[in-house]
Amino acid sequence: MSRDNYLFTSESVSEGHPDKVSDRISDAIVGKYLAAAPESRVAVETLTTTNRVVLAGEVRGPKSITKDVMIEAARNAVRDIGYEQDGFHWKNMVVEVYVHEQSTDIAMGVDASGNKDEGAGDQGIMFGYATNETESLMPATLDFSHKILKSMANERHSSTVKELGPDSKSQVTLAYENGKPVRATSIVVSTQHSGDISQGRVREIVLPHIEKILPEGWMPSEEELYINPTGQFIIGGPDGDAGLTGRKIIVDTYGGAAQHGGGAFSGKDPTKVDRSAAYATRYLAKNVVAAGLADRCTIQLAYAIGVSKPLSLYVDFHQTGNVDPAKLEKVLSEVMNLSPRGIREHLGLNKPIYERTAAYGHFGREPEADGGFSWEKLDLVDALKAEF
Repeated sequence: MSRDNYLFTSESVSEGHPDKVSDRISDAIVGKYLAAAPESRVAVETLTTTNRVVLAGEVRGPKSITKDVMIEAARNAVRDIGYEQDGFHWKNMVVEVYVHEQSTDIAMGVDASGNKDEGAGDQGIMFGYATNETESLMPATLDFSHKILKSMANERHSSTVKELGPDSKSQVTLAYENGKPVRATSIVVSTQHSGDISQGRVREIVLPHIEKILPEGWMPSEEELYINPTGQFIIGGPDGDAGLTGRKIIVDTYGGAAQHGGGAFSGKDPTKVDRSAAYATRYLAKNVVAAGLADRCTIQLAYAIGVSKPLSLYVDFHQTGNVDPAKLEKVLSEVMNLSPRGIREHLGLNKPIYERTAAYGHFGREPEADGGFSWEKLDLVDALKAEF
């Protein structure tokens, strides 16, 4: 039975979190390949630790993307994030590359040939979600968590306030009444900082970002504002904790407010349905909610490796729908080709647009002129309204 009144929490992590550094580097490699050859196949994982980056995975693409190109991409990503610390520095870190050619067995199943269309790069289930509780049609707890950290990062990059480091985390707990968020009951922000400032100064820097992001009147009590609750956060990033690609998949998606199929996004080209079909399900769910067909919508797709058609499509309105979900399932299959090729072409995914997705969420962002975040467009709303 659904509840109307409850507390719910989501967390986010910044671009300087070790796992996000790994995601950023992996997606930078994807971008290099897709810029050189849009049909490249890429599956690259990154490990980050004290002054060391390790790349591993499989690729099929132009020979121009050499080890030196990958090393340079890794250094540029780390430099852009802002790591120039003794324990992790873009210029001094060792970068090891263990990337090899894609398995011929996988290539055989995925490639189009004869009458066979391009197949999915792996089996799996993918979920997309949307809710009308925020303008971005994202869960409010995650939306606020992302925006607090993004605001802090913008200040760190663009102003003279250099006392905070790249590594930070946020956590927002909201009270829901009658199924809608009404106020924050607690906020947690932990941020890396230089060794010569007090925790009072850290709080002074962070507090305005929380106040700016939360709606007026939503601030929790002073006792429920936890800013660097451990008391000190000087050693951070990969020097403080090893990072791995794909270890923050709930931060990447819906903050725990919706189901997740388990597959990570970063480091994968769009033939991998872990990425492209997750984008497609978000796109469909967002357009369904924007069209007023439901207040909340979850969509699931399932695929088999080497098979082009989805094995299933499922819609759940969480008891908020205004139309028949079974009919909507048929309509969605008609308004969008949900084969791997169909998704890539509809959303224009064979472009170097993924490095920017590696931090602050893959969803709830604004579509960009070069095709970035194309899965956030609302161009199916009229078609969906017309069907119902």
